[in-house]
Amino acid sequence: MFGENVRNNVSIAVDTLRANKLRSGLTILGVVMGVSTVMAMAAIVQGIKEQIVRTIQIAGPTTFYVIKAFSQTPVNPDRLPPWIRIRPDLNDAEGRRIQQLPEISYAAIWGQAQARLEYKGVRTQQVVIMGADDRFTEVQGGDLVAGRWFTKPELASGTAVVVLEESAARKIFGGESILDKQVHVGGRPMTVIGLYQKAGNIFEPPGQAIGAIMPYLALDHLFYLDKTNAVFIAVKPKGGVTAAAAQEAVTIALREMRRLRPAQKNNFDMITQDQILDTFNKITGVFFLVMIVLSSVGLMVGGIGVMAIMMVSVTNRTREIGVRKAVGATQREILLQFLVEASTLTGIGGLIGILVGLLLGRIVTAFMNIDAGIPIVLTLVAVSVSVGIGIVFGMIPARRAARLDPIEALRYE
Repeated sequence: MFGENVRNNVSIAVDTLRANKLRSGLTILGVVMGVSTVMAMAAIVQGIKEQIVRTIQIAGPTTFYVIKAFSQTPVNPDRLPPWIRIRPDLNDAEGRRIQQLPEISYAAIWGQAQARLEYKGVRTQQVVIMGADDRFTEVQGGDLVAGRWFTKPELASGTAVVVLEESAARKIFGGESILDKQVHVGGRPMTVIGLYQKAGNIFEPPGQAIGAIMPYLALDHLFYLDKTNAVFIAVKPKGGVTAAAAQEAVTIALREMRRLRPAQKNNFDMITQDQILDTFNKITGVFFLVMIVLSSVGLMVGGIGVMAIMMVSVTNRTREIGVRKAVGATQREILLQFLVEASTLTGIGGLIGILVGLLLGRIVTAFMNIDAGIPIVLTLVAVSVSVGIGIVFGMIPARRAARLDPIEALRYE
């Protein structure tokens, strides 16, 4: 009986919405904007998080990084806080010393800068130029598909040779062979010795795509490096060695190299994969919270619109309410009718908002080259919230309709 009443009330609600298309459409629009904003942001954040998790899986859960100073937000290298300014920069010798530890499988100093790649007047946009070594793929993933990596003499001398990332190489070379060609990296001529195909799940937002890899010393000699934010030592422990044990060994080695006394604090930091993910979650969490607050305003506006249209609907249908009460409709049935109508209004807005939000999220993540899934839990929450808004904001008009005196309602003109 209850289910049949709900179905009848939904049918009445749909007929009412059809009869007032413009008014209903404008009311639904507010709900659509709020829900679509939340859904789009959820799809983007989830997609980015999944990419970061996949990247961590490539590097290995025990891989960690030695950095000059850990900060959840990049610091201005020209205006460093005193506690960072007094710290020495990381150097290649420290990377080599860590590599020699019995607990460590791989360690090397890496750096990055941004520049354009150019060949015969054809240029890429700004891409990341990595300074690393011949074991780059052990941490970053991907494969060398043509040519070779750097030789030991090239690494030791900082020779101007470069391995290009596949998509960046195709942009400037087209179908032409790239090996042994001269390419300009940030205006500096370098010889192409290899072609690198990145791992398909590496997280690279726009402007952060890796375009080329060169010996670290070449990057250090030819480019300005932000030694605080863009230079680090990648460390991969041996199999069976925990991250904690490897970090302890690295800490002892660096303290000895830097001649720190027992009472002195470390003048370097380490960041683990978990910390990277935690930092990301904190940054995106604040961003996501702001978006939810902003979209909640849209939902609130939509809810007020629902209340307004339902008040108007109650007024316009006063005689109808009186007739229904005169033939035996109870206050509960009248209340249910108008609550179902309000919920239908916001439910339609919620469903449209979900579709629009997921579409926007898909477009943005595709542009960012991120494989994003559908946030199923949030989708269900969004539907529930949109229907709940209809119930909450439709309660006052529905109660007003349910309490109308049938005799007075029938007299209403």
